[in-house]
Amino acid sequence: MLFVCYPKCSTCKKARQFLLEQGLSFEERDIKTQNPTAEELAGWWKKSGLPLSRFFNTSGQLYRGMGLKDRLKDMTDEEKIALLSTDGMLVKRPIVVTEDSLLVGCKEAEWKEALLQEV
Repeated sequence: MLFVCYPKCSTCKKARQFLLEQGLSFEERDIKTQNPTAEELAGWWKKSGLPLSRFFNTSGQLYRGMGLKDRLKDMTDEEKIALLSTDGMLVKRPIVVTEDSLLVGCKEAEWKEALLQEV
């Protein structure tokens, strides 16, 4: 299992604690220092079944500073993925990647259903 997070983020800290409490082993990756590539993001998006918009950190300063709320509607999916791959702070976190699933953001009920069924 890959746990992609920003270590200073309180939500990521909570998610990490959840994984540890459940006894789940994972590889941790700092999204700021090891930004996901466009190829990874495209694969994760397809695996997740979620709208691509869910991968954007809409509450982040960078997202707001770039005016992405208005700009995204005119961008292609390829352009959005390329943009996400430029800076990890644009990407919603945490992300958990397993063989069978992909989770974006920390919704405990969703995590329990997806991760504890796989154990």
